[in-house]
Amino acid sequence: MQLLLIRHALPLPSSDGADPDLSDLGREQAARLPDALAPHGIVRIVSSPQRRALDTAAPLAAARGLDVDVRDGLAEYDRDHAGYLPIEQAREQFPEQYARIKAGYLPDGVDADAFAGRVEDALARVIGETDPDASVAVVAHGGVVNAVLHRLLGTATPLTFPIDYCSITRVLVSRSGHRTVASVNETQHVLDLLPRYRMRSSSTSQ
Repeated sequence: MQLLLIRHALPLPSSDGADPDLSDLGREQAARLPDALAPHGIVRIVSSPQRRALDTAAPLAAARGLDVDVRDGLAEYDRDHAGYLPIEQAREQFPEQYARIKAGYLPDGVDADAFAGRVEDALARVIGETDPDASVAVVAHGGVVNAVLHRLLGTATPLTFPIDYCSITRVLVSRSGHRTVASVNETQHVLDLLPRYRMRSSSTSQ
């Protein structure tokens, strides 16, 4: 089995407790997923219940003619927070929490073990329900992808990898259940649409 772990595309910021939709740039990113994932023969799409993940999964589901299977266990560690702020903006508005996340740690107040356990339970159920030869798209969040990698690779911190918007991380699952990380944070399909790329391009063109 192949699990294609996809981080959601860029959402709008939200400070009023709302579950934000994707931004215009995020919708451009999500629209590239069907072509990027075409070689993998996806037969199932699973998603976090949060809007930014569901909106990201929608173009892929439409292109494949598949329903999106929503799994609460794939929600991000921030699902009970009062809003959502893209990490690029958090750097200026919440520098201490930004520094903590960039150092590889979950925000203050998040139970890291409970979060990792919830993600593992959800993923194990998906694996157990799916044909062992299938490819499954799992649309979730940067923290969720890191939780999977932390367990499989034994990384020093729970947020070791910077996972880009709409990136693809591939995990292979053998028939015996053994999991192997095949790739992390593939971004070729959206590189020109990532905020970090755009900021770099803007600075070099001045």
